[in-house]
Amino acid sequence: MAKFLVKLQRSFRRKPVRFFTLLALYLAAGSLVFLHSGFSGEPTVPGSQRGPGGGPGLPYLGVMQLSRGFKARPEGTRRHGPWFKSTSKEPSKERGKAGDYGGTRSRAPRGRSGREKEEDRARYLGCYVDNTRRRTLRGVSFFDYKKMTVFRCQDNCAERGYLYAGLEFGAECYCGHKVQAANASESECNMECKGERSNTCGGVNRLSIYRLELAQESARRYGSAIFRGCFHQPDNVSIALPVSQVMLNMSVDKCVDFCTEKEYPLSALAGTSCLCGFPTTLFTLHEREDEQLCAQRCAGEEFESCGTEEYLLVYQTQVQDNRCMDRRFLPTRAKQLVALASFPGAGNTWARHLIELATGFYTGSYYFDGSLYNKGFKGERDHWRSGRTICIKTHESGQKEIESFDSAILLIRNPYKALMAEFNRKYGGHIGFASHAHWKGKEWPEFVANYAPWWATHTLDWLRYGKKVLVVHFEDLKRDLFVQLQRMVGLLGISACQDRLLCVEGQKDGNFKRSGLRKLEYDPYTPEMRKMISGYIKTVDTALKLRNLSGVPDDYYPR
Repeated sequence: MAKFLVKLQRSFRRKPVRFFTLLALYLAAGSLVFLHSGFSGEPTVPGSQRGPGGGPGLPYLGVMQLSRGFKARPEGTRRHGPWFKSTSKEPSKERGKAGDYGGTRSRAPRGRSGREKEEDRARYLGCYVDNTRRRTLRGVSFFDYKKMTVFRCQDNCAERGYLYAGLEFGAECYCGHKVQAANASESECNMECKGERSNTCGGVNRLSIYRLELAQESARRYGSAIFRGCFHQPDNVSIALPVSQVMLNMSVDKCVDFCTEKEYPLSALAGTSCLCGFPTTLFTLHEREDEQLCAQRCAGEEFESCGTEEYLLVYQTQVQDNRCMDRRFLPTRAKQLVALASFPGAGNTWARHLIELATGFYTGSYYFDGSLYNKGFKGERDHWRSGRTICIKTHESGQKEIESFDSAILLIRNPYKALMAEFNRKYGGHIGFASHAHWKGKEWPEFVANYAPWWATHTLDWLRYGKKVLVVHFEDLKRDLFVQLQRMVGLLGISACQDRLLCVEGQKDGNFKRSGLRKLEYDPYTPEMRKMISGYIKTVDTALKLRNLSGVPDDYYPR
């Protein structure tokens, strides 16, 4: 063997052209194998232009696509439909009768695997016609031709606040607020999900549609705007919404574009009138009305509602409300050190973001995180005892460390959610995600065994050793931000302007919210883990009630 290799080496030295020729042939062969594997994984339907990239039979190379459809593209190049905009005046031939325009009638067939387990999250409506020129669901869409599942599609649509999620061609997910097509036969939704063979994900130009029961109404989007709800017209409407324009051919896009050009964060539709303004004490957006009161069809778009003179449909534009964006260090040294204490993964960075917007002062940290400093948390570089910041982030739980602070805001979060959030941060960064190997490897069980007891002892230590502790539950802060933020700002000794707090509500997410695109599609907790964590939840709940505080929220317990 050695003699053969020596002869081969000498041959290549005498004639290097042979070497390069063989190398080129080897690379070419490898490229052909790679291309073949890309094509072989996707079915090609005869006579259908349903390739993943828009053309027939094109291979999908693993890149997820998102489309919000803000601008119309030339016909023939558009892969998915616009946001409630028709590219043609003529009705689609495939529409047939008027379908379920947002109705709740269920046509779920028996024997659909896994659907019974999903009833608390979504309800199956049936198989519907779709058309590439006039989409049935006209919101965000994304494709995954290797790992698409029903859960993943539902989760992504719910994350963005949509009411409906539809799966098509085994790998395509479409979101929307209305179902704008006719029913099709269940036999036509016959393609298995790419990542879940036991479930059906539509068919060729056919959607398996679900109504999402847990969609967050406050996050519903229409194009670049965020839907805020239906509200009664304020008493002093000309003061609350100072800019207005009559639009006889009214649509959501036209009103949102008008208010965006005028640089207002709120766009309100009142029949044929478009109103613009800011959230203020005259128009707080806290008292929502039934959306049916605003369900008057737009003159310029048949599938949209434009409100009435009495009831306004309100959207938040992309214009930033700058009334709460100014921040600075305290002008004089703080007399007291206030802790913003939490277990890791409990939303401390988000709470800092809210406090800085609400007070106008920077928050500090017991630690130093360069990535947070680069994201705008300028108090991160200050020593925690500098006295220049309004409060100090800390995860410490020892008696000595706790007694170093004069008062504290104690932020508590559901341990199941907090543990997963901290595990993602530890292995993926502040807005990243741990890899599948970390979840399935030894890292996750070891992490839960070490961190779950700390979740309980952290709260118990602050209740025992802390001075003047204000308990805030993360879930309550998400659910009722205005009231909880008022409590937090009150402890800090700041008299926050009401309009500033209303501004915070519109800027609440900040830059540290993980996307829902990579949420786990399975429960990582074993029965043994759940049993252990449930015991810690009961211990913390008892400790809170012994101090005449409300116990942990009810949603800690379903497990």
